[in-house]
Amino acid sequence: MVDPALGEGTDGAPRRISILGSTGSVGTNTIDLISRAPGRFKVTAIAGGANAALLAEQAKAVGADFVAIADEAAWPALRDALSGTGIEAAAGDEAVLEAGRRSADWTMSSIVGAAGLAPTLEAVRRGGIVALANKEALVCAGRLFTEEAVRAGCRILPVDSEHNAIFQVFDDARRDGIEKIILTASGGPFRTLSREKMARKTLAQAVAHPNWSMGVKISIDSATMMNKGLELIEAHHLFAMPEDRIDVLVHPQSVVHSMVSYVDGSVLAQLGSPDMRTPIAHCLAWPRRMDTPVERLDLAAIGQLSFFAPDTDRFPALRLAREALRAEGDAAPVLNAANETAVAAFVDGRIRFTDIAAVVEETLQRCPTEPIVDLEAVFAADAKGRRVAAQVIAGFDGVSIAHAGAAI
Repeated sequence: MVDPALGEGTDGAPRRISILGSTGSVGTNTIDLISRAPGRFKVTAIAGGANAALLAEQAKAVGADFVAIADEAAWPALRDALSGTGIEAAAGDEAVLEAGRRSADWTMSSIVGAAGLAPTLEAVRRGGIVALANKEALVCAGRLFTEEAVRAGCRILPVDSEHNAIFQVFDDARRDGIEKIILTASGGPFRTLSREKMARKTLAQAVAHPNWSMGVKISIDSATMMNKGLELIEAHHLFAMPEDRIDVLVHPQSVVHSMVSYVDGSVLAQLGSPDMRTPIAHCLAWPRRMDTPVERLDLAAIGQLSFFAPDTDRFPALRLAREALRAEGDAAPVLNAANETAVAAFVDGRIRFTDIAAVVEETLQRCPTEPIVDLEAVFAADAKGRRVAAQVIAGFDGVSIAHAGAAI
């Protein structure tokens, strides 16, 4: 009998695990930690996007019961790679939803983007624990998502290093003593550059994060600081904290992962080496702890930690996220959809780096805010944001978009 709250069975049974987005950065780190703790976990399902070879390799390594791949064109390769293993496999969006429904005590939700919302909700609805690395579930459907979790008796654990840090030092039983929460940000690879210099930066330079090893989309979001804007919205829903009590500090060393400030003047922080395996392991073993191969923090070797206020003139994404949160309704999912569309355009070489925020702002201006009453409204807002952002990109040449961005 497994006790999901303790993460282990009263009869020695392993915790049953499912991983949505196993081939991404967070997913591969989760697989790594599970592989280092034989007998402690049983993988019931994994799901990935299009990398059939890696997905099959992971499934065989952890002995997964079920494997789903979103890209139906990759199905033959996955089927052939798993032939003779006895592992059940399927392809397409419905297969990924099925991975979310599969029985598990603990689910890692790390599918990047709005595509992760539906399968994450499937996992939430069956209860247990959902370790949330997918920002968009809360950014796009925060109130609906948290209400669904309460109804299903699902415990949400934050995986992002910043939210996980807050979770570790947040006194939820005495919320009246909390003054504010403080998200830290590395500032990304362009932290000290002017907008003019940033405009000339390439994709390779934008994804070269100085501290963290992450996927392309998240790395670009970190470079624009939209990642921090999305995290601000996420923190609002995770910790029921109003926008004006959530601060952001640029901390280039990425050692202090976030802080909670209390009314008596105390500030509690969680520190660690910049390695995603630490917050993943914290969630994987919660409420206990587990060993990891993470390099131990040596503050004497680091010598100095620095902090700066964010520059919202050079990095307007933070301002846009705050405005979307204050606007309520469907502004946040529109913001997210526009950002995903703009990032994809930058990856394809159709716009410049500094155009990303300009496209998002123009999209928000063209989309009157509408209420979010159900999940269909979330998907409608996502579609609206993508459609309008695509029109913005198509209707402005590089000079025009850059000019709009310069005015931000």
